[in-house]
Amino acid sequence: MENNVTRFDGLSRAFSALADPTRLAILTRLAAGEATVSELGAPFALSQPAISKHLKVLEEAGFIECGRDAQRRPRKLVPAALKDVADWVEPFRKQWDDRFTRLDRHLAEMVEKET
Repeated sequence: MENNVTRFDGLSRAFSALADPTRLAILTRLAAGEATVSELGAPFALSQPAISKHLKVLEEAGFIECGRDAQRRPRKLVPAALKDVADWVEPFRKQWDDRFTRLDRHLAEMVEKET
């Protein structure tokens, strides 16, 4: 079982990787299926080495992995890494949903009292 320091180190890498719009776009593209470095770099006005650096950050964060298909080395998404981030965010989302539900009830009661 991993300790909290190890878990938070992984989450820090994950959130750092997700903080860049280019990397988010790359992950969005990979959600549709695997792609080569050239395919991933096509929509951007970036050099191939710059795209490769973004891919390395995503790989180190565990979001993508490199496959092998003859001469190609397509990248593919690792959904489990995204699940780890979602699992960490979930308690906060639930807390805010609960707060908004209570606020909605309170506002409805206020409106009811006014009528």
